Amino acid sequence: MTAATIASALQRARSVLGRRPEAALRPDPPATAHWEQGTRVVVRHASGRQVTTDMAPELGGAGDQVSPGWLLRAAMASCLATRIVMEAAERRIVLTTLQVEATSISDARGLLGITDGTGARILPEPREVELCVRIAAGDIPPDRLHALVEDSFRCSPVSAAVERAVPVSLLVQANPD
Repeated sequence: MTAATIASALQRARSVLGRRPEAALRPDPPATAHWEQGTRVVVRHASGRQVTTDMAPELGGAGDQVSPGWLLRAAMASCLATRIVMEAAERRIVLTTLQVEATSISDARGLLGITDGTGARILPEPREVELCVRIAAGDIPPDRLHALVEDSFRCSPVSAAVERAVPVSLLVQANPD
């Protein structure tokens, strides 16, 4: 898809949602995870696409698939990259380079339910997350590219969900029929 096609689609979406804001709020397609064996899980999209996850051998897995934590980082990186592409298309900036790398630091003790020396629970979420963006666009000055990335980051749904800690409800159906 070209930048012009992307910009046109975004303009149409803004026009429709400006007239009908109620159309903007809709359920997202669910991600449905099914346990296969060991620590291997297959997550399916309503379209039929799927992703398999597993843990490292040190945590009981085979280590031959990506981990769920890696999928979170992948979601953050790909969401921001997508948002940058969308913003660049609207600003008529032709990107020549775009790479987003998501890194994090986690404490595996939290995943294992281990407490610290005082008995306090060690939290399982990443302690630090960093998104590193490499971007170039011909003769566009660095300050404009920096603004493009920052504006895109503010509109990146996955990063916003992590940064703002969206509440998560848990519904358990034990022994369903």
